[in-house]
Amino acid sequence: MSLSVEEIKEVAFQLAQEKLTANEPIPEFETRFSGILESCLVVPFQKFEQKSLYKGLIAQSAILLYLLIKNHPFQNGNKRIAMTSLFYFLYKNDKWLEVDAKKLYNFTVWVAESPAELKDQVVKAIQKFIKTYLVNLKK
Repeated sequence: MSLSVEEIKEVAFQLAQEKLTANEPIPEFETRFSGILESCLVVPFQKFEQKSLYKGLIAQSAILLYLLIKNHPFQNGNKRIAMTSLFYFLYKNDKWLEVDAKKLYNFTVWVAESPAELKDQVVKAIQKFIKTYLVNLKK
């Protein structure tokens, strides 16, 4: 189940803007850099010769988080919006992360500071992180 730009705007962006502003406000959604968010949302669901490039929820979640952090679709708040987008994506798929907020924050900072040439290793680390804290939603 993929994410749309409208979902990011109405759910993830709005939550991040309202609840996670801290001392750095997040500018309005319309100030985002054109085309970058759209690209970040398409990549996790790309196929080649009818086969998904990112198979399964964990792989899709990991590349989504990585791209939203590293590609900077927004002027400010990329890590915060990436985290809320990840949680929303997992929620849509009946999953959640049970992880301490400080641990999640430190991990996203680590991803943001990681060298681009280590992308594959960082994405694998994100997959491991997600797998470690992933739980089924209680219904």
